[in-house]
Amino acid sequence: MSAGKGLNGSGVAGLHAAMAGYVERGEIPGITTLVAQGDDVSVDAVGVTRVGGTTQMERDSIFRIASISKPVTAAAAMVLVDEGRLRLDDAVEEWLPELANRRVLRSIGSALDDTVPARRAITVRDLLTFTFGFGSVMAMPGTYPIQQPIADGHLGADGPPHPSLIPATDEWIRRLGELPLMYQPGERWAYHTGSDVLGVLISRLSGKSLGEFLRERLFEPLGMKDTGFWVPPSKLDRFTGIYRFDHDAGRLEPFDDEVDSEYSRPPAFESGGGGLVSTVDDYYAFCRMMLNRGEWGGVRILSEASVDAMTSDQVSPAQREGGEIFFGDHSSWGFCMAVNIGGDKAWMVPGRFGWDGGFGTSAYSDPKNDFVGILMTQRMMDSPEPPAVFTDFWTHAYRAIQT
Repeated sequence: MSAGKGLNGSGVAGLHAAMAGYVERGEIPGITTLVAQGDDVSVDAVGVTRVGGTTQMERDSIFRIASISKPVTAAAAMVLVDEGRLRLDDAVEEWLPELANRRVLRSIGSALDDTVPARRAITVRDLLTFTFGFGSVMAMPGTYPIQQPIADGHLGADGPPHPSLIPATDEWIRRLGELPLMYQPGERWAYHTGSDVLGVLISRLSGKSLGEFLRERLFEPLGMKDTGFWVPPSKLDRFTGIYRFDHDAGRLEPFDDEVDSEYSRPPAFESGGGGLVSTVDDYYAFCRMMLNRGEWGGVRILSEASVDAMTSDQVSPAQREGGEIFFGDHSSWGFCMAVNIGGDKAWMVPGRFGWDGGFGTSAYSDPKNDFVGILMTQRMMDSPEPPAVFTDFWTHAYRAIQT
């Protein structure tokens, strides 16, 4: 940890002005940010919780955090690894028999019955590194035959999540198991689905729902009181809207029903890949635990070795091939999160780890600078490439660091 370092006031002020500009221009109704260096933490909330609303955004406003759920799911799996109940190179079929005896498409464009046998079983490590052979297809709908059953089965990874459409856990994994893999296990990185499968594995092995396991082993020990897979009635007044930008109409349109949100009731499937809601302070507790190599608030959640594995580069350039839109030339992948390996921007610090969420969230931790940055917005991403608000947030966040 960097002794005696803290944020600089002019940088924090510049970050506030940049984020407030998005609200003032009507591009995003409200934004909450957190930046922290050492013990110096700055939280800022600007705007309102809903388009056209009057409820002010607050420090404890609750957001759909989408894919920054993924590192949390990885941490839960590593709790089981630390306890010796899982090993990274175990085959998963003991707990997930639906994924035994896999067939693999001859190529991504093959018909569903044009397959070859999998060369080996899927392992826990494959799920954590997103190399188990199945994930998002980065192509327009209808480009490849595999895309239609993914959409028909509501398996996810083909667009923003709709919790109300996803089948219950056992049915979800059954549907996935009926489809061939896109790639051989370990062959290449494919986004998202590995973390959803990991959530099913955690549930089956622990004998609890993923939400129960997360609450008992992560959220309660870390004081993450507002994080979960749905928002109870007592907290709905703090729940924010979520919007997509309609480029034809030139305005923000609600994505989730603002009166009867999909997140206002427990989902049938608890998505380890993107289903959590949280606040900046809750997510900061998780980030700080990771930055402290497994400990926060006098509580040890993970071993140092597990955190080191999660936050180190775990995939090869050959495995990343085809994922350039996610990684550019500055990033690789650990366990369910990105790990920076270089780059030409101030925030592209080697060893920095974290991820972005399609509902407009971004959270990374930087061991070199003892720094955490968290951005929560209500505007959905238009593509896997970072939107302008992400770039502006990280630019100004790093100007707030004392080096």
